[in-house]
Parts: sequence; structure tokens; C-alpha cells
Amino acid sequence: MAAISGGRGTDERVTCLRIFADAHGETHMEDVDITLQPRKLFKGNPPLSLSDNLAASWWHICHVPAGMCEVDWHNPPQRLLVLNLTGEAEYETSDGDIRRAAAGSVVLAEDTTGKGHITRFPPEGQLVVHVALADYRSS
Repeated sequence: MAAISGGRGTDERVTCLRIFADAHGETHMEDVDITLQPRKLFKGNPPLSLSDNLAASWWHICHVPAGMCEVDWHNPPQRLLVLNLTGEAEYETSDGDIRRAAAGSVVLAEDTTGKGHITRFPPEGQLVVHVALADYRSS
């Protein structure tokens, strides 16, 4: 059974699944944290927990149709923040790691080079937001 990743958060961090390629082109996955800081935005209300602003060059909403099932080995066109709105996707990297990302989870797809990854979609389809990150680098 595939490990479940991403989607975990507190008022101090959001943990997301990062997909990346190493210097030899092998792709891997790891959980990384995006730090949240309290910021007062609305008078008379408690602070919200926010990440730093992330510059984006474009974004879109994507509906994956029912029955699409799998996209074989591929690389994202650039670093993408993938927000799974519905369904549970499964990702596989060239090192053999397989992880699931539930609705509400965040995936940082940074494997723009190397062997890429496989994405498997739920049979009923899925609603996803792709955000192209302009200059974000994970630590």
C-alpha cells in the first residue's frame, strides 16, 4: 500500500509532498514543511497563519476526466504547486517510491529534469489547481 503524504498542517506549518530529481536524474519524494507565521489582517479578529508570499507566473484549474487513470512518466513544465481539491492521486518516482495525496493536500512538483514521475488519478476524475512558481526554491 502506498504511503499517504501531504495535507498535514498546523497553525505553524503545512507539510507538502515534494517530488524532485537528483544530480543523476533519479526522481524522489520527501515531505517538506512550508512555515506559517501569524499575521493580523482583520481588525477585531485573531491573526491568520500565513506562508510567505510565493511569486507565481501562471495558474489554472484542471479537471481530470473520469477514467483518465494514469499519466505515464512525465516532467512538469516548470516548478508547480499542485493543490488537490478532490479525489486522491497517487505519485510514483523512478526510485520506486509510491505515495498518495488526498483531497486538500499540496504537492510541490520540482522534477522538471530527470526521469520524471507517474501520476495516477481516481477513477471518478479529479479537480486540481496548478500554480507555476516563479522563483520559489525549497530548502
